[in-house]
Amino acid sequence: MLPDDISFVTDEAGLRALHLAPMSRSSDKVLSRLDKHCRDILALSPFCVIATQGPSGADVSPRGDPPGFVAVLDDTHLLLPDRVGNNRLDNFANLLTNPAIGMLFLVPGMGETLRINGTARITDDARLLEPLTMQRRAPKVGLLIEVQEAFLHCSKALVRSDLWNPDKRIDRSILASYTQMLTDHVAGITLEESERQGRIMAERGLY
Repeated sequence: MLPDDISFVTDEAGLRALHLAPMSRSSDKVLSRLDKHCRDILALSPFCVIATQGPSGADVSPRGDPPGFVAVLDDTHLLLPDRVGNNRLDNFANLLTNPAIGMLFLVPGMGETLRINGTARITDDARLLEPLTMQRRAPKVGLLIEVQEAFLHCSKALVRSDLWNPDKRIDRSILASYTQMLTDHVAGITLEESERQGRIMAERGLY
């Protein structure tokens, strides 16, 4: 139960008053294009998170593939392939009304992350998508992202979380299975129906 008298920070001045001023290597590190270091990280990254904002609110979604799956087209453009998924299309639908996108790239074993902000458009242009073919299947669409900001983020979050420590991996059996969780979350669905849909998704494969 939340207390009735919670205090809130309601303006930027009040927020900044609670923190030390950022040092120059934090405040002045934002690039307007991809340099060698950004490209090196992108070439090694097998995983990113994308964030968008639409009429119904914000969405965040993971994306993953072999390292370098997000293609660097030039100093200010990236191409993110859309692979087989659940077809909710939350982020894609958001981008049709608000093209702003935020991206966070991780590299296993690296504490620092790469943040990229910009705008994105959905493309079905085969000339762009064919080079991103995996297992003989080209993506139907992709996100063509225009980079407006690119900057490194320090390792403190990953150090605190100890994310890459193999000794910290959980035994997956301590949690319910994905199918069981969805059975509990989806009103009216039976375990058998959840398993049936899961088999269909598995048959569709990764690409």
